[in-house]
Amino acid sequence: MTTQPVVPQPSTASAQRSLVVKTTSGLERPEATNQAFTVASAAVAAGVEVSLWLTGESAWFGLPGRASELELEHAAALPDLLAVVLEAGTVTVCTQCAARRGITEADVLPGVRIAGAAVFVEESLRPGAQALVY
Repeated sequence: MTTQPVVPQPSTASAQRSLVVKTTSGLERPEATNQAFTVASAAVAAGVEVSLWLTGESAWFGLPGRASELELEHAAALPDLLAVVLEAGTVTVCTQCAARRGITEADVLPGVRIAGAAVFVEESLRPGAQALVY
């Protein structure tokens, strides 16, 4: 007997909730990185308002071509997961993380913004928000 994956269906309840996902690692921790992107994209598919924050080494994934550098067996491709979140959610590179790496607004993918801790806190403290850090 094969098990079919459960595909979440958008609901009124999920539309009232938001999910803020912060990933702090990059190529050095591929499973944690991919898990953050997977959770964020699954939430988008379920109709949840999603904000994905790229901090630390994950800041590099906000640049063109960089997400394809992460390869993980038995996992969805990072560029595909990022595209899902960009299509219907928000993707943010941390201001300080960007500055430490010389990343500017001109460098990031279309739809990716650079913002700081005050914006992360504001998003995380909204009524109905849930924050996850990987």
